Amino acid sequence: MHHFDDSTTRVGEAASPYDSTTKAFDTTGYTPLDKSTVDKPSFADDDPFEDERKKFGWTVGPDLGLLGLRAVLGGIFILHGLQKVFGLFGGPGINGFAQSLEKMGYRESVVLAWVTGVTELAGGSLLVLGLFTPLAAAGLLAVMANVIALKYKGGFFGPNGVELELALAGMAFAALFAGPGRAALDYNRSWFRHPVAAGFIALLLGAGGAAVTFFVFR
Repeated sequence: MHHFDDSTTRVGEAASPYDSTTKAFDTTGYTPLDKSTVDKPSFADDDPFEDERKKFGWTVGPDLGLLGLRAVLGGIFILHGLQKVFGLFGGPGINGFAQSLEKMGYRESVVLAWVTGVTELAGGSLLVLGLFTPLAAAGLLAVMANVIALKYKGGFFGPNGVELELALAGMAFAALFAGPGRAALDYNRSWFRHPVAAGFIALLLGAGGAAVTFFVFR
């Protein structure tokens, strides 16, 4: 006489619904897992060309660099704005700066003196805070564009050179398209998330303002 144990199944066969321990059929509707394939390594899905090296992630380096850029550039323009608007730090004040603009051939020199001084003061402050960074950088870049256009005949070096103005313009251009970094009040705003588009729009506005100042008021 042959005895059969219904609790065991051969490898590759489906398990019997009859449980010899409880002497009853399994009516749960679940099919037992074939343990013959469990814990066996499978190399079917392995990609031999997959790069398992650690991917680069966010670091604080760029944010600290942009914070330093904004602080230095904005601080310089804040000081220049205080000189022009309030006459501080040995500055000429509005009247003295207006006279200088008039000698350079500008009309409406008092209005332009106020516009330039306020642009430097407000733009520098916003840049330090990282608030409305594209507009602030574009305004400062427009101011430097006019200065370079007036002084370029003096060469790049020396008292009448434009190397300092070019350096400041380059820093403003970098802040315009690189954005303020995460250590800024602009963080997670729409122009922060789309720095290139916001930079181009602000650049067009700044270029328009610089062109009007140079060609219309001069």
